Amino acid sequence: MASAMSQTLEEKLVCSICLELFKVPVTLPCGHNFCRACISDHWAKKRQEPEPSITCPECRRPFEPCPKLEKNVTLHGVVELARDGEQLGCAGNRSQAAPAELCPRHGRPLELFCLDERRCICCVCTERGCRPHRRALFEEERARKQTFLKESLEKAQEEAERIEQTMKELEVQTESIKDCSELKDGIQSKFTHLRKALEDLQRQTVARIEQEQSAALERVGKNWDLCRERLDVLGQHRERAQSLLACPEHRTFLQEFPLLPPLESPEVLVPVEFDVAAVIKPISEILTSISRLLLEDLPGCVTPRAPSPASPDPEHTQELAVKAVAPLPKCQLRAELLKDHRNLTFDSETANSYLEVSKGAHRAKHRAGRVPGQGQGPRFQPWQVLCTQSCGPGRHYWEVKISSHSVILGVTYRGLPHEQQQGHRFNIGLDGGSWGLQVREDCYLAWHEGRAQKIQEQLYKNLGVSLDYGKGLLSFYGLGERTKLIHSFHSVFTEPLYPVFWLCEGRVVTLCQRD
Repeated sequence: MASAMSQTLEEKLVCSICLELFKVPVTLPCGHNFCRACISDHWAKKRQEPEPSITCPECRRPFEPCPKLEKNVTLHGVVELARDGEQLGCAGNRSQAAPAELCPRHGRPLELFCLDERRCICCVCTERGCRPHRRALFEEERARKQTFLKESLEKAQEEAERIEQTMKELEVQTESIKDCSELKDGIQSKFTHLRKALEDLQRQTVARIEQEQSAALERVGKNWDLCRERLDVLGQHRERAQSLLACPEHRTFLQEFPLLPPLESPEVLVPVEFDVAAVIKPISEILTSISRLLLEDLPGCVTPRAPSPASPDPEHTQELAVKAVAPLPKCQLRAELLKDHRNLTFDSETANSYLEVSKGAHRAKHRAGRVPGQGQGPRFQPWQVLCTQSCGPGRHYWEVKISSHSVILGVTYRGLPHEQQQGHRFNIGLDGGSWGLQVREDCYLAWHEGRAQKIQEQLYKNLGVSLDYGKGLLSFYGLGERTKLIHSFHSVFTEPLYPVFWLCEGRVVTLCQRD
């Protein structure tokens, strides 16, 4: 019972902006409490809006002028008691210090911690050796040290989880590589066909070359005979012409000249065609067919890698890549996800009274005041809204666009409570039946069963959600120049899941639609 009372008290001491225990709590004139830094940042952002206003984030009461923020000393003391109750209890027994807790120099109880010498000191030390040094109470110094240790543990936990996630991915890669054991047999079979095809190509090409060569040589032989015959005719003509020119008698020359046969035009030579390029061209076509043969009907673990955009000849730049090792090319991951895309709409009957759902139910906006006509029905008390469509067995994917941070998107069973839980402004991911990704200004928080896992990643305005119901896998992606996985949940789903959203004031969420 005492534990439950302590938990209830701690929930009352949580700032509704940062959702953590108060740090320098301040009280507004309306009675609500916030961290001084949180409410100051909140009002600073409000002043930058087109219509600046100073209001309470809880009750929306306006203040004019801006109230002066004074530290609530009493509340601060209660928070410190809640944070270090056990330490304060131990500090109350300092007067009964055991011999081991006495100053070894002066024999007095150890009451302070010297920051310069980094040791526990007594009241005598403060007036002698440690007088000019910086000092602190045990509980204050321990609180600082505990904060450092907690941050160190969180970093160690985050690193361990990242390493475990990497090991899981390595296991998946190992199994994927082992699944490609058929590749060897497939390649051997392909090269057997390749050798046979090359042998056939060799025989066909040699036979065609010999045929073309024989025909060309035959035509060359005919031209050779024509040339020899022409030379013989020309030789006879030359001899008779020279003999006639040497004749000394005019009468004889004139009588013999008509008997000299005229020199006729030579016969046209047979054209000789031996086009090596025409013989070689079919070889390139056959080799291209053989290349396609190698890439067809291979095991499913092997696919052709996309050609480089800078390559001058894409047909000759294909390589074989194992899916488990080679990363997907740019935008190919999103293209695969879009095969399972679903067009969703908001269920206005579940929307909080401050959330305005557009006419087509594709857009939800957190307004400054209540939306008219949305005051009845089983609506969420937190700033949340469900989608009309449910996701059952199979694979589902949808994309959303957010205006800024301070938004949560996730999935839930239909029985998500409509009441607001103490200490939280939302209830997505606070039980075992809902999963959510909170988009913060500097990081992401993955919520499930009331626990949040911090994810350090850049802020994306366009996000994708992939749900493989059968495998129990829920993944969130950032959509930019490259599609990047932000976080994945692994679970066993037993009921249909509904997409759900939480919007901080002024935020807008749009469900992306595709034809």
